[in-house]
Amino acid sequence: MSIGIVGGGIIGLSIAFELVERGRTDITVYDRDPTQGAGLVAAGMLAPTAEAGFGEEVLQDLMSESMRRWPSFAERVEARTGTPIAYRTDGTLLVALTADDQAEVDRLIGFYHRAGRPIEPLSGRALRELEPLLAPRVRGGARAPGDHQVDPRRLLRALRMLPVRFEARDVVDLSTLQDDVIIVANGIGAAALTGLPVRPVKGQLLRLRGAEPLLRHVVRGIAAGRDVYLVPRADGELIVGATEEERGADRTVTAGGLLDLLRPAADLLPGVAELVLSETLAGLRPSTPDNAPVIDRLESPPVIVAAGHHRNGVLLAPATAAAVAETVIDGATNIDITAFRAGRFT
Repeated sequence: MSIGIVGGGIIGLSIAFELVERGRTDITVYDRDPTQGAGLVAAGMLAPTAEAGFGEEVLQDLMSESMRRWPSFAERVEARTGTPIAYRTDGTLLVALTADDQAEVDRLIGFYHRAGRPIEPLSGRALRELEPLLAPRVRGGARAPGDHQVDPRRLLRALRMLPVRFEARDVVDLSTLQDDVIIVANGIGAAALTGLPVRPVKGQLLRLRGAEPLLRHVVRGIAAGRDVYLVPRADGELIVGATEEERGADRTVTAGGLLDLLRPAADLLPGVAELVLSETLAGLRPSTPDNAPVIDRLESPPVIVAAGHHRNGVLLAPATAAAVAETVIDGATNIDITAFRAGRFT
């Protein structure tokens, strides 16, 4: 049985990985330019707590299921490819700068408690004991110990070492593919191939670099009402992101977008101002009307689709990949993806 996967990003390659793990070898990945995928501009936060949003309770269940799978997924990817992917389990800190910011964090803490997610409220002093370089003005926040991180670029590098065929071309018509099974996992491109309402949401991001890491934990911060996340790497790199902008397919990096990131980042972590600005970039998140993915078998065209993961593509990769691989091989999956059927948009 030949399998064609349209899309060579994190979702598509994670599906290829799970199929290879299950003994499938006749796999072709179609992608003209994998460098345009959302995964290359993702920060790699694996945050089923800190990234959960109000009204996304069903999505939270899938996020939690995928997080449960991440340690094994990371271990298996590294074992098969021999490539480290910088999987870290330090947790995430929610950090508030002002009293109003603290009120918002308190609201989030209550939401996470009701959702059953592990969250530990912390004072400003306790936060600075964990991260001494945080600003003295930080009021307080919380720690989410179950949130982890991975380096998406390293993950992609590892997954591209899989024993599958890579064909560098655009697929504009699924009828041109001769594979027995076709999986559409090409992010915003899924809209044109399947008719599903997957739209681009622009996100701008900075990469900064210093001699030593300024942080050990991922920080999701609120500074004077501005949201920002700070993701440290062991080599001294710091990822700062990310805006969410309804700008269509625009990938322009703007001064305003960068200011919206740098201002709260420096307010929370003053040492940011001394780092080298090594890269600015903008990417397109594939999003749906409810910001949850579509994971489903479609009858017209007869394909399996896994797209529309919005800001959670890296986190949801293991569960999505396992659900699709089980559907291909067994005809069904034990992972509950009922809420992510395509029919919810009709």
